[in-house]
Amino acid sequence: MDLTKTLKALSHINRIRILNLLNQQELCVCELENVMDLNQSNVSRHLSKLKEADLIIGEKKAQWIYYKINEKLFNKHIFLKNLVDKELNDLLECKNDLDKLNKYQKSGLSCEDLTSNKSI
Repeated sequence: MDLTKTLKALSHINRIRILNLLNQQELCVCELENVMDLNQSNVSRHLSKLKEADLIIGEKKAQWIYYKINEKLFNKHIFLKNLVDKELNDLLECKNDLDKLNKYQKSGLSCEDLTSNKSI
């Protein structure tokens, strides 16, 4: 782990928001877009930075890539685990995202629905 690259990846609120959401469940780009109310380009750029820092990993399922926290890295470096498990919940943006994620989970919508321009 390159500590400098990791800390740099954590220096933007949208990347922190993404980590907070991925700490709850794996999500694809379209789900992150809708929950965070950001465009695809913005979300993809932040996902790239997090992936470069090895904070997240992606897994292709059908036509979508689902992202999740790199548990191996987070378990190895406890300060990262503590950050996502304990500290991020206090940020207003993260609280709002979790509320919207909860609505999404209850909505029954899927990636197919979201790519058809439906929103949460």
